[in-house]
Amino acid sequence: MSILPKTSRREFLKLATTAGGGLLLGFYWNDTAAGAAHVVSNVSLTPDDITFNSYLSIAPDGIVTILSPNPELGQNIKTSFPMIVAEELDADWSKVKVLQAALDTRKFERQVTGGSGAIPHSWERLRKAGASARQMLLEAAAKRWQVATDTLTTSQGVVTHAASKRNATYGELAAEAGKLSVPATVTLKDKKDFTLIGQAIRNVDNHEIVTGKPLYGLDFYREGMLFAVIQRPRAFGTKIKSVDAAAAKAMPGIVDVVTFRNNVAVVGKSTWLVNKARQVLKIEYEPDGARESTTDHDKFFKTLLDTSEATVRRKDGDVDAAFKQAATVITREYQCPFLPHAPLEPMNFFAHVREEGVELVGPTQTPEMARTETAKLLGIPAEKITLELTRLGGGFGRRLKADYVLEAAELSSIIKAPVKVVWMREDDMMGGSYRPAVRYRFSAALNDQGEMIGYKLRGVGINAGNCTREDNFPSGAVDNVLIDSVEHKSPITTGAWRAPITNFLAFAEQAFIDEVARAAKKDPVQFRLSLLDKAKRTPTGAVKYDVDRMKAVIQLAAEKSGWGRKPKISQGFSVYFSHRSYVAQVAEVSMKNGKPVLQKIHAAADCGIVVNLSGANQQVRGGIVDGLGHAFFGNLTFNGGAVEQKNFNTYKLIRMKDVPEIDVHFVNNGMDPTGLGEPALPPTGGAVANAFFAATGKRFYNQPFDKQQDAIPQANIDRM
Repeated sequence: MSILPKTSRREFLKLATTAGGGLLLGFYWNDTAAGAAHVVSNVSLTPDDITFNSYLSIAPDGIVTILSPNPELGQNIKTSFPMIVAEELDADWSKVKVLQAALDTRKFERQVTGGSGAIPHSWERLRKAGASARQMLLEAAAKRWQVATDTLTTSQGVVTHAASKRNATYGELAAEAGKLSVPATVTLKDKKDFTLIGQAIRNVDNHEIVTGKPLYGLDFYREGMLFAVIQRPRAFGTKIKSVDAAAAKAMPGIVDVVTFRNNVAVVGKSTWLVNKARQVLKIEYEPDGARESTTDHDKFFKTLLDTSEATVRRKDGDVDAAFKQAATVITREYQCPFLPHAPLEPMNFFAHVREEGVELVGPTQTPEMARTETAKLLGIPAEKITLELTRLGGGFGRRLKADYVLEAAELSSIIKAPVKVVWMREDDMMGGSYRPAVRYRFSAALNDQGEMIGYKLRGVGINAGNCTREDNFPSGAVDNVLIDSVEHKSPITTGAWRAPITNFLAFAEQAFIDEVARAAKKDPVQFRLSLLDKAKRTPTGAVKYDVDRMKAVIQLAAEKSGWGRKPKISQGFSVYFSHRSYVAQVAEVSMKNGKPVLQKIHAAADCGIVVNLSGANQQVRGGIVDGLGHAFFGNLTFNGGAVEQKNFNTYKLIRMKDVPEIDVHFVNNGMDPTGLGEPALPPTGGAVANAFFAATGKRFYNQPFDKQQDAIPQANIDRM
């Protein structure tokens, strides 16, 4: 497998044309019907004639090329997409190449990276593209050899007629296949016959990444472009009162200093020069709304948890009666702080605004939204804007927003020049769009048999919208349920953060259920399984999760971890459903020199069919490390509207020595893929917290854990 450099649609068509005598198959990404595809031979191939949507081409040398639309930020679609096509095509994987598509809303649907949805959305489309091309190659061979297509087989890019011992490569047949009509219907492989899907395939960008090839937005350079850094307000709830830029303008290499909206941009010849000049800006700010501190947020939480003005999200049965009749009532509260996304590559984008059109280049998870908002900002048709995608150096939801794209576009329009706006780490930490801070209050009512007969959850979030997931487990498994939420509006900006809402809600819920199970004197795993049995047998209200899939990951995790069978190891359990997939985890803690040490995490995931075992393993492991690190260390606090942690010297991230051994298993149920970029993160905090309780008798109710005594993972210290 190899990767081609970024190529525009027009350049791709030129490439296909010059390949000579090949097959170019276009298929609609927003329609899974094979009949929507078109075939064009290289004889008539010109850029202006092609109006279909995406491309699978086979050149005479047998190289298979596919244009891939979705942004790649480490979730592996740049490898997994062509794997799916190659599987149905029976291609030789070493001859498959993938091109990153530019934004084109006429050609592609859901050109987005977010919500763990790329593979589920494109699974059938990609399979049918590969199967259609394979069928046409079979028909071309059958016509050449005057035999029936059902007497032919394909493997590794070769069509074979066993009876006559004849064979032909896909490249040799491509020109003839390109003259045939696309089949109206195609037969997809039986999933048991997959030979590529499910294997561990290396990421196609690995070599370019480790050898420092220019793949990312920060790598992008255009001859003659300028660089800019922007000074934004250092505190939420403030605005610019005055700017003295004389000293900055006088520094070498500085082209201009521009004030627009609530920003001051320093423009010059390099990032070093503009960043040095920014340091001598003299900007005075004045109040523009509330300047909130973390102490204020704590007061809001306490008040709003008791307010009578909450939005009811779900209500089943008679909750008040259930709690009055209860033999035991357990009530607990859990709180998490704001968190930045802190991707390795800070925000950046290139823009060149000209009379004839606008060019945008950089890393974004939502290219269509970026273009649409740019069009609104500049007052021009979206069709006059092109957007080329680079690889993203992390996103975690931050690059779902387009604010940094708009900054570049507006600045270019003001200075009348091409410019790349680059955020420094401090800009990234202080620039907003954080994971919302949230506090939850859970209550459970148990009868004298230890059965949960009532369940209440109130969530209070700061700019979080609905901070509950009212239809998630254990809803449907408890007869009497009340779930509601309250929101505090704040000047502090928030946004989606990997596994939105559930990234903390899952910890709180699973830590609480563990405590309820122990209060009921029941095994925590069996307690959950009993609730799921009830949801299956006698559900209350809608059950919007798959009981059998959740039970399967619970049972697999318990089996692989030896749940309850390790006398010298304290275990903690957690299970969660998010983004259509299910993950259960068992964390293991041992005591060394009187201190708890996190030794291992076992994970069982059901994401349907695993396309790339290597990529899937990394997604689960990465989610666990992300969840573990932020549960233990992540903490962003405010004083007078200003962020107190401005860089990694004060904002702690997980280190390699803190990462335990991780054991990953997948449920093989044959279902179509359901997504994996986020589901492994939510269960981690709960599993670890429950294991620490089992070892020490101490509960964690707030994150980060390291603010609480003895909450130090220590993981691999003794093994390194």
